[in-house]
Amino acid sequence: MKEIIFAYVDFDVLIKLSFAALAGIIIGLERELKGKPFGLKTCLIVSVTACLLTVVSYESSFLYSKAYSRPMDPGRIPSYILSGIGFLGAGVILRRSNEAISGLTTAALVFSSAAIGITIGAGFYFEALTGVIFIFTGVRIIPYFFEKLGPKRLKLIEFKVRICAENNTDLTRLLKEMRGKQLEIRRVKVKEERDDIVISCIVQTDKNTYATEVFYLIKKFSGVVRVEVENME
Repeated sequence: MKEIIFAYVDFDVLIKLSFAALAGIIIGLERELKGKPFGLKTCLIVSVTACLLTVVSYESSFLYSKAYSRPMDPGRIPSYILSGIGFLGAGVILRRSNEAISGLTTAALVFSSAAIGITIGAGFYFEALTGVIFIFTGVRIIPYFFEKLGPKRLKLIEFKVRICAENNTDLTRLLKEMRGKQLEIRRVKVKEERDDIVISCIVQTDKNTYATEVFYLIKKFSGVVRVEVENME
């Protein structure tokens, strides 16, 4: 039974996909820690998918060229498919009003789904199954462990906050009080607007925190007139 199982396992493919996944995790983690939109899941999906397509294209050139009397390029048609899929993937990437970019992981999954279909169509079933397992692991399992055991940055959620305060409010004191309530503050912008002072900033806090909790917490501070809180995820 073991001999039959090992006969269907291509360890070379497993090693290549494993290294591609590791490279995607390292690059994605670096981007994630800096708060960039092209994060851990997206990098891992793209890295594994690109590796899978390269393996299939390389193996197809040897497998199917024997059936033709002249040299052929088995990757020609799949390249056309992926070019068309690129437009579909671009359609799910959104730039929202808060200047945050969303939909990158969904676009990467659209790209990887096309790659899996190409792989199956070329007859590489083991490679396709392995790719699906690696991609699912990268989307669901690995981020879960990083959230539980990884750096603090991966355990935070971001909100875009706009605070209208009275003119006589000590803004430095207000920001210090917010930090005292476990609210990390980034990208602070201060401007005068009519009779109020407006602070626009990014607030980071625990991932389990709701936008309403941040709203009510900031609303309690002295001098605060109005608050707007928007989830950036």
